[in-house]
Amino acid sequence: MTDFLVKRDDLRECRVSEGPAPEIEAGQALLRVDTFGLTANNVTYAVMGELMSYWQFFPAEEGWGRVPMWGFAEVERSEAEGVEEGTRLYGYLPPSSHLVVTPSRANERGFIDASPHRSELPSAYHRYVTCATDPFYDESTEEIQMLLRPLFFTSFLIDDQLHDERLADRGPVLISSASSKTAVAAAFMLAQREGVEVVGLTSKRGAEFVEGLQIYDRVATYDAIDSLHAEPATFVDIAGDAEVRAAVHRHFGDGLAASIAVGLTHWEEFGGGDAELPGPTPAFFFAPDRVTKRAADWGPAGLEDRVAEAWHPFCEWIGERLEIVRGEGFDAVRDAYLEVIEGNVPPDKAHLLTL
Repeated sequence: MTDFLVKRDDLRECRVSEGPAPEIEAGQALLRVDTFGLTANNVTYAVMGELMSYWQFFPAEEGWGRVPMWGFAEVERSEAEGVEEGTRLYGYLPPSSHLVVTPSRANERGFIDASPHRSELPSAYHRYVTCATDPFYDESTEEIQMLLRPLFFTSFLIDDQLHDERLADRGPVLISSASSKTAVAAAFMLAQREGVEVVGLTSKRGAEFVEGLQIYDRVATYDAIDSLHAEPATFVDIAGDAEVRAAVHRHFGDGLAASIAVGLTHWEEFGGGDAELPGPTPAFFFAPDRVTKRAADWGPAGLEDRVAEAWHPFCEWIGERLEIVRGEGFDAVRDAYLEVIEGNVPPDKAHLLTL
């Protein structure tokens, strides 16, 4: 058993740890982790690890954590009914060689991990999907799925909420960290809606890339937020940068219909003071809550099918604009993690790791 571990109180400190191979009991299965994507989304899991309980999904030794990833694994051994050895699965994985799960409600589409330590955690992260019956899965786009499927799911839910609450009808939608993959996917879907204006907020370094995507109606750098017309608008904050958030709130004030906090791509600039900002108090967007609502509205399979329908056109579009940086082994995981956490990965690149 090999793990990539991160110090929970110092995210730049990391190491590779080895231990005995895990054993399984009746009702459990052992997954062999194959490959996963590593993006700024995973840094958000680490930064919010304590507050949002992300460290609890894959427990580690005291003071250390296993940053959650999304990728593929194979059932290496199974003592669980309905889970066959050799089955290839997509789901929420640790940066480790193996994962022990306790499958529940297993069927041809996959299963839920009912491990006791997960019982109080958001159910949206518990499902492991069988590739053979997954409406998202296409072998030719497997790499993009690992990198962008979880981000796209969040972006789909953002677009859905903005439409459902008619926020996009009340003025432009401002998206910070406009070059980030979550922002790009959200802007791509918003751009498909008639009459919606999308404004990308980005750094000077990212401006050329963001403009070249041609999915934002306008692009403004962070130091030029006050040049925007102070009209009614909705702010989707993916950067999580306290200064950027304050600049938007000061400029638009009560004209903001909503301020939605989504991500932390600028994780070191994250800060408080939101109660003192003019305009609406920022509300945290927690994707699992939206999943629960839409699963109740449409049924779990209905939600999955709707997201998959939107995914395939985006997958084709982004595939022409994304360079995948491939690495193999735990040394490559460490190197990629440090590059991502320092913000040194260009927006048109993404890391894919194979163990």
